[in-house]
Amino acid sequence: MALDRWISLILLGVCLVYGYTAWFTMDAGLAPFMKRNPIWPSTFPKLLSVLGIIASTIILLGIEKGSPKEADIDYRRLGEYHLGQALGLLALMIAYALCLRPLGFLISTSAFLILGSYILGERKWLVMLPVSLGASGVVWYLVQEVLGIYMRPLPGIFGG
Repeated sequence: MALDRWISLILLGVCLVYGYTAWFTMDAGLAPFMKRNPIWPSTFPKLLSVLGIIASTIILLGIEKGSPKEADIDYRRLGEYHLGQALGLLALMIAYALCLRPLGFLISTSAFLILGSYILGERKWLVMLPVSLGASGVVWYLVQEVLGIYMRPLPGIFGG
């Protein structure tokens, strides 16, 4: 079996466990007044699990491929697949998760977007800076003001 199908099989297992958790265990602790709401806290995880199961099954069955050998990932040639960029992005994601609280949302998200685009090959600073700063600001505004979820925008030393 090809590498993409093995990864799909692992993701299918993860989505099944995630779906079981979303469908059967998340809603047990809801307050009685929330059980009458049309959208529960488990609605998005339920949707994600169903979409993940569908996507993993499509890849596992090979429905998305045109010709059988054209799109297979050859695990013997992993060095040709920009493995450094993938590992760099994984390390950057971990650093982002660790820096989110101490640095605040705006600084850590902007830095993540700038460094992530640099790792992927973007070298136009006049494009990277406004896009990352603007995207971080818009997402923070939507989460903070529209949804009403508090997110520390800046580090505590700057009054965030």
